[in-house]
Amino acid sequence: MHRVGRRRFLTVGGLSLGACLVPLAARLSSLARARDFGELVPDPDGLFDLPAGFSYTVLQEASGTMTDGYRVPGLPDGMGCFLGSDGNWVLMRNHEVPVLGFLFGAYGLGEAPPEAFTENAFGGVTRVVVDPKTHTLVSSNLVLTGTSRNCAGGVSPWGWLSCEEAGDESDHGYVFVCDIEATSVQSPVQVVGYGRFHHEAAAVDPATHVCYLTEDRGDGCLYRFVPLDPCAPFVGRLQALRVVGQDNAVTADWATGDTVSIDWVDIDEPNPADDTVRAEAAGKGAALFRRGEGIWFHDGQVWFSSTSGGPADSGQIFRLTDGKGGGMLELVTQSDDANILDFPDNITIAPWGQLFMCEDGDGDNFIRVLTDDGEVRPFGLNRGSDSELAGACFSPDGTVLFVNIQRDGLTLAITGPFPAAPAVPGDVPDCDGGADTGDTGAADTSGGGEGEGGTTGSGAGEGASDTGPSAGSTGGLVDSGSGGSEASAGAADEGDEGCGCQASGTGDVAVAAISVALLAAGRPRER
Repeated sequence: MHRVGRRRFLTVGGLSLGACLVPLAARLSSLARARDFGELVPDPDGLFDLPAGFSYTVLQEASGTMTDGYRVPGLPDGMGCFLGSDGNWVLMRNHEVPVLGFLFGAYGLGEAPPEAFTENAFGGVTRVVVDPKTHTLVSSNLVLTGTSRNCAGGVSPWGWLSCEEAGDESDHGYVFVCDIEATSVQSPVQVVGYGRFHHEAAAVDPATHVCYLTEDRGDGCLYRFVPLDPCAPFVGRLQALRVVGQDNAVTADWATGDTVSIDWVDIDEPNPADDTVRAEAAGKGAALFRRGEGIWFHDGQVWFSSTSGGPADSGQIFRLTDGKGGGMLELVTQSDDANILDFPDNITIAPWGQLFMCEDGDGDNFIRVLTDDGEVRPFGLNRGSDSELAGACFSPDGTVLFVNIQRDGLTLAITGPFPAAPAVPGDVPDCDGGADTGDTGAADTSGGGEGEGGTTGSGAGEGASDTGPSAGSTGGLVDSGSGGSEASAGAADEGDEGCGCQASGTGDVAVAAISVALLAAGRPRER
């Protein structure tokens, strides 16, 4: 098994960071209850292997009919689980369906509802309500549609953040805020300030409302959006991570345990016409990550994966500690053998503090865990196919792990002897109710101004004052699909939202062939 190695502190600018050396046990203190769940037991049904004592149920399958009459879309990807206002659990589920991928969408070609972001894109978000006592499906409905390749995303104080991995597609490449209580299709709400690029996932610091964002490119960057005011969380500045004293650090070549000081560079044009955000970041010395994927905020730290970095080109896991005055980035573990860890994609941290990783490799795909002694161990195996696993997330009480088998269109609920989840109170900004999505103060901030160029900022939350409310601040929400909807310029009348029209699956045969070809080709792998 691959074990987390001894921390190696890099020397940059003549300054050694070795004085910060701490033992492995202390470094993994946030994973102090992380365990090895034991050997996997073959599933007699041939679908999904789990350790002894664990079992799964199929919560939902693609192509069925949802409560609102739409078809259950295929290609389920990132998910987040919330506690609903009625006490039920609410799974917000992405669908990585591309433009013209209507065979996997919630409706057929030419049947887009007026709320669709664009008419010929079929990605989006569904809402899956689960009974917390029986772990069974209560209802499901379409929330966001007309978007492209909704990969991962992130939980936030405002709902689900859904990310488009489509920065090179016209009118796409944004993050959208999705209401967890929405029982019908909603007009899309983009966060323009989070940038337009190949988004993968997002993680929000609940104490500061700083949002950290990964980019799924072979020469991608790690970004953060710093609000000027936590109570107006979508107005602020987009920045990219830079290693202090080392411009364009190539993180894919690091050794396990390498730890560096970091700062941040401003992005002057977060919403370009072309996929150029990372080029601007690199021009200012930003560090390079080989396909940033899943990201999760836990216990004051940001954990994220680089899916094809490392000596075997099979994945790395980083941990970022950010704060006012600077931050530290550590390579916690990486794969030197694809049989141990292969293309870690979506990640989550369980309520008790253990890292779970979904694989998107070339053969068998596992859910892997990181133990408290630094080993990467299997927790589950997709026995039924070679599809990637995606969307791993825990119920609010930590008793159920949800996961998607993407190409098979399955959402599973896994139960068993998980460790008890401790109650951990968190600090949140006192916004007098202003932290709700509708009170972001961003109604007139759909565009971005020109940045001041080359400014570096440090810190999260209060660190936003380092850059100041200058003309370079960007951001805001764009409602009703105004970022490029071809279906409608605004929301439909209230009575028409979520029309519940039955998906027919009809469409032009030639376009269907293109759709199948696109899906069969899959995403290009950048080893």
